[in-house]
Amino acid sequence: MKRLRISMLVSLVCACSAVFAQADTRPNILIFYVDDLGWQGTQLNDIDAPCPYETPNVLKLAEQGMNFTQGYSAAPTCAPSRAGIITGQHPGKLRYTHVLFSRIPNGKPTEEFVDPYLGAHLQMDALTLATALKDNGYHTGHVGKWHLGLSSSLFGFEYSNEDRGVHRKPADRTKDFATADDPKYPLSKKKYPPVSAKKPDGISYPYDGVTESALQFMAESQDKPFFLYLAHWMVHWPAMTRNGELLEYYCDKLGQPFPPKAGAMSIPGQNNPYYASMVTTVDWSLGRIVDYLENTDDPRNPGKKLIETTYLIFTSDNGGCMNHGQEVLADNSPLKYGKSHGEEGGIRVPMIIEGPGIPKGSQFDGLVNQLDFFPTILTLTHSTIAPEAKAELSGVDITPVLLDGAEQVVDAQGVARENLFWHFPHGQDSMKSVLREGDFKLLKNYQTRDYSLYRLYNNGQREDLEEMNDLADDPEYAPVLEKLSEKLERHLAENQVEGPYLNPAFKGKTKPSAAIKSVVFDAAGREARVQLATSSPAVETAYVIYREKPSKGKKKAAHGKGKPDVRIGMKMPVTISSAGKMVSARIPKGIEAYCFLLIDENNYQTFTDIQLVQ
Repeated sequence: MKRLRISMLVSLVCACSAVFAQADTRPNILIFYVDDLGWQGTQLNDIDAPCPYETPNVLKLAEQGMNFTQGYSAAPTCAPSRAGIITGQHPGKLRYTHVLFSRIPNGKPTEEFVDPYLGAHLQMDALTLATALKDNGYHTGHVGKWHLGLSSSLFGFEYSNEDRGVHRKPADRTKDFATADDPKYPLSKKKYPPVSAKKPDGISYPYDGVTESALQFMAESQDKPFFLYLAHWMVHWPAMTRNGELLEYYCDKLGQPFPPKAGAMSIPGQNNPYYASMVTTVDWSLGRIVDYLENTDDPRNPGKKLIETTYLIFTSDNGGCMNHGQEVLADNSPLKYGKSHGEEGGIRVPMIIEGPGIPKGSQFDGLVNQLDFFPTILTLTHSTIAPEAKAELSGVDITPVLLDGAEQVVDAQGVARENLFWHFPHGQDSMKSVLREGDFKLLKNYQTRDYSLYRLYNNGQREDLEEMNDLADDPEYAPVLEKLSEKLERHLAENQVEGPYLNPAFKGKTKPSAAIKSVVFDAAGREARVQLATSSPAVETAYVIYREKPSKGKKKAAHGKGKPDVRIGMKMPVTISSAGKMVSARIPKGIEAYCFLLIDENNYQTFTDIQLVQ
């Protein structure tokens, strides 16, 4: 009887253990992020002239999940989009709107406006998706491009590998191709598409550290659900490939000689064989990831493959980069412009989400932004964050669209989404804020101090995707212009966006800018002060920026090595006198140099020279 009781107890414990082991049904999350891949850069949303880049794995993913035909990035350039996707907060709200880092924007005498100063890295106190999921029991990993300053390991990622992988510039892109015995990029024994008469069995691909690191991370997750942020460096410049067979395939397809001649590839349109090779290499990487998910058992859910318990999000950080110097890269036609612009070519991107419960081969035509990923992933993973942190999120949970067939994106109160907005106070020809609502697109032009209005669709049917017919001066659309401009201005005010500012060096300025009388440092109290002239306009906003001590030949420490001083390059608080004519700040020990940033009452942005702490 005693043995029977023990046996029953053991059986009960085993049964409870099995139930507990199977109880963790939280899905894995995988974001597959491509760099500079435009809406017309794959075969997915292919309209007008056919895209020559072959992306069979992107098409297969869309067949297995949901394609978002009007998916948008958070910004028209990479760093702010990455900040938005990883924090769930609008780049304008974060005041992290470009790729300037700690560069001081000095305007030319011919430029009326100047970019705002952004800071060396993403704010350390920002709650990231990695931190949120890690706190909810997820194993978090990042591979590939980070591009938010410092290292991803400081922002909630337990596993971090920021290597470029196969996207490392060769000495001569016309002939430096990988071989089977290459020590860094050995060619695969297995053959993959594309297939051609020359290569009827397919071709080999060079070893890619980004893809392999992603596979390694997933293999090591085991007893925990994982969150993997896989961010390729491709298809960003440099335009190159180490895959000679793939380059030859595209040279043949595009009617160009192989090997290509040295120099810039300047044929207009989608005719760059190096760029085409990068697109297909990214597609190959996606295929490797999906193949692993389809053929690997989920250790937390016996009887299931990882593909059955993983949500995979495929998208790009911004639209295609059209040129690099004389080299023609992407062609976003029929969309207008590309990367660094608020027009459709700069912000409209491919977007697919595949995973459990999502109808196969489905499509959603409503407005979706990458800022929606954070709240959606929280819902899909049954994760929680503090209410005040959730209130800071800029996106909307699109789970009802993914799983319930909802035809509209609605917020937590059930109110349907009306619009999306972007703020890009950078570049003399691209300083714009943008609103997309319904059929219309509104652009606020800072340089010309006016608006542009386009009707992209007419009752949902394509009308002016090219943004060629500006309706801003058409009396018929005056009510639309007034309504949308009011909404855009409200978004800008509510998010407290920054810039652009007036340039104090502009030779045509009509108002005075801050006039600096002196900058002094009191060593005893370690207090720095900047005094303005009596006649100077008052300072309304100011910061002190800690800088590295200038030194010839000084090299920056590699990201992730040692303990970086996270204060360097960031805007730090100061004290402004009641009259707005003096700004002071205490400089902590260990800081060797600094400068002040001043925004005066006339909206000019002025920097003092970099001062050494004596």
